Amino acid sequence: RADIKTQYKQLLVWDLKLSDAGIYTCEYGSHKVHTSLHIFNLTISLDGHFLQNEVPELILMQNSSSPLPDLSITLFDSNNNRVTPELQNKGRQKYIMNLKKLEAMDSGTWVCQVHSDSPLINQNISFAVKVLGFQNPDLERKYATVDSTVILSWRLNSERIKWKEGFTGQLNWKQQESANAHELFDFNVTAKGQLHETKKSSSFLFEIPERKPESTIEVKLPKVHFNHSGQYRCQLEYQGRHAESKIELVVMKVSANPAGPLSRGANTTLICQVSGPLPPNAYLRWERVNGTKRDIKNSKQHEVKLEVNVSAAGLWSCHLIEGNDRKNSLHYHVEEAPVWTNYVIIGASVGGSLLVFALGCLCISSGISWQRRRQRAKRMAQARQHLLENKTCQCEQ
Repeated sequence: RADIKTQYKQLLVWDLKLSDAGIYTCEYGSHKVHTSLHIFNLTISLDGHFLQNEVPELILMQNSSSPLPDLSITLFDSNNNRVTPELQNKGRQKYIMNLKKLEAMDSGTWVCQVHSDSPLINQNISFAVKVLGFQNPDLERKYATVDSTVILSWRLNSERIKWKEGFTGQLNWKQQESANAHELFDFNVTAKGQLHETKKSSSFLFEIPERKPESTIEVKLPKVHFNHSGQYRCQLEYQGRHAESKIELVVMKVSANPAGPLSRGANTTLICQVSGPLPPNAYLRWERVNGTKRDIKNSKQHEVKLEVNVSAAGLWSCHLIEGNDRKNSLHYHVEEAPVWTNYVIIGASVGGSLLVFALGCLCISSGISWQRRRQRAKRMAQARQHLLENKTCQCEQ
């Protein structure tokens, strides 16, 4: 591991180890030159290959023939931002540090800056960090309307960071946090970056788009139902470790009670509803198209349903607003019943009243006749009984 170049009076030592630290003496004739070799060794856990949200461990060791100095350590990430590590063990020979939770954007070359005043040391040690994960946030919210088409996408960073190891993953869906998860499909990515997907669920109507950007996981819902809402979770697995990113799908619908054309003098209730909780800065709004401020109604914070009473025909819109951004809109056209329908309704009401009156009269007449027949039958029975008791007979004259 060493080579002496006498021409240049040099000693070359490669593949240095901590044990190589010490004082090296060069003798040339009557001259002696002493050089102290101070060696640092920096290691990073998991060979520098991490999943997002994992916390790397750094171990810095030093060795010297002189008393070991107290070191000041500063770290800079791949974007040259200063990072303050959490020091787990501080010994003069061994420093153990935990870094921050890693994000997908933290991949690249990091620098460990080592400083000492006595002896004077300023040493930069670079090390590589690769973070496999998603370019999406950990939790993303997406809005859709009933019967629309929606595509949910997760962008992997494996191609960008030149990840050379194979890994697997799966896409799950569950309607509520406490509900059981349904596996929609699983996938694997080879060391060459080829993506293979295998559909698992047959009861859930979805598609896996064939054409999509590289290193992208996608699921397509061709016709969104209200009960398609919930959490869609894409999970990566590498060497028994996991990383995940979730998309919360919130579905919106509108309806009327009662539905159908609005007759003269009648009311209907328009209902706008979303499938899950909204963030604090989001709300629903009903407004009549080309209406006035009186025709606007907003939901209260955390309300998932908004109702408005309508007594006249017209076009109404329900908007889902988050902050100052209108995320979704649905329209409901309240139609006015035709004039002949109103007359039919009036005629039916009058006819119904007359029918009831006629039935009532018939019932009264039938009741009176029945009562008379009953009284006549009762008198005849009494007469027969009287004749039997007196054993007499009346003959016609």
